[in-house]
Amino acid sequence: MTLDELTRRVHFSKSHLSKVETGAKNPSQDLVRACDAALGADGRLAALAPGTTAERAGQADQAEPPSVDQEVWLMSMTPNGETGFAGMDRRTALSLSALGVLGAGLGNGAAPDRPGRDGGADAEPALASFRVQLGELRNMGQHVAPSMVFPIAAVQTNALRQLARSASPAQRSAALRLAARFAEYAGWMAQESGSEQRALWWTDTAVSLAGAGDDAEMGEYALVRRALMTMYAHDGPQTVALAQRAQRGRASSPRVLGLAAKREAQGHALVGDLVSCERALERAREHLAADRATRGDSEAGGPEILGSRNVSDPVGVTRGWCLVDLGRVEEAAAILDQECASLPGSAIRARTRFGVRRALAHALAGEVENSCAVATELLTEVSGVDSATVRLDLRRLHQTLARHHGHRSVRELSPTLVTALSTV
Repeated sequence: MTLDELTRRVHFSKSHLSKVETGAKNPSQDLVRACDAALGADGRLAALAPGTTAERAGQADQAEPPSVDQEVWLMSMTPNGETGFAGMDRRTALSLSALGVLGAGLGNGAAPDRPGRDGGADAEPALASFRVQLGELRNMGQHVAPSMVFPIAAVQTNALRQLARSASPAQRSAALRLAARFAEYAGWMAQESGSEQRALWWTDTAVSLAGAGDDAEMGEYALVRRALMTMYAHDGPQTVALAQRAQRGRASSPRVLGLAAKREAQGHALVGDLVSCERALERAREHLAADRATRGDSEAGGPEILGSRNVSDPVGVTRGWCLVDLGRVEEAAAILDQECASLPGSAIRARTRFGVRRALAHALAGEVENSCAVATELLTEVSGVDSATVRLDLRRLHQTLARHHGHRSVRELSPTLVTALSTV
């Protein structure tokens, strides 16, 4: 294959490839992936490239679970409106004279049971209300900054902990399981805010609460959440390992198995393994179809469902996502064009996430006009979403379009894109 032909296939300039060839420039991961796909190397070329794993890669599998001594939860607010959170033992809270504040805010998990518990106080009306609130909170999280949603999720988690203490035994388990769902969502909002450690803490808290409510499945799903963190850290092997662990769990339902297989596919894509990626996607489709058949459409979109409930074809859109990382960008762009068109208008966070990846696919395919058109429409609609994970692809899009800085559409988009890097 000549250099001219390779240039046409990978959509990098001849001068850029020449500099890489002579060692004047190091190849980017996007170039390595594009060359791997163009040469049919099936990931072997990608495996030779220097790793780009972020410093935090692997940390998601090493985090310690919340201490049982963290019975008191403290939430604070700074003058500029930012919120903070900390878990501490009762003695520390007393030494800080914080107990009165906590009683009015998040309370603590060690208060004695209230009278009447043995009589079986009916908590179902309250639980029904909390379920509705969880659904509304997840809807809010689609179009409101995560820093605004996180405190609500944290407070509701604690309120359900309090409710569990005075409920009948059966309803106590239901309250703790619902608290776990709020805690898991708080973890996702923490990750979207850019705080991985806070996300890990809340994910582990969700596992503890669910376990106390006789729900072991959250422990398996937590592995899928951790795998998402390593995926965004570009750690393919760790992503695959965590996702496969979730699939080996005895408590995993068809839905968790499907979500784990989907995440495994994304890990395989990061290391350039097309065959394993496609196999994992096929397993994901089978498991998620079985889950939908069992639940029905109404329950599949319920507030307590694990994972996204806004994407009609999660496997299809994930396949498009994976093809970008596999360097098969033309195919990825075509799939993402189709899948993004089916996303509901209300799912702004999901539309932003996959829309940015769609724009990236077009940019990597050399379709600059299409990429800029997609990005312009998208960024006009989603300026207030704020997403640390989406910003990773936005930076990649910005770097890719910078290779075409002389293009009029790129020059027109550039100010909006730079602004979005600090607001989306």
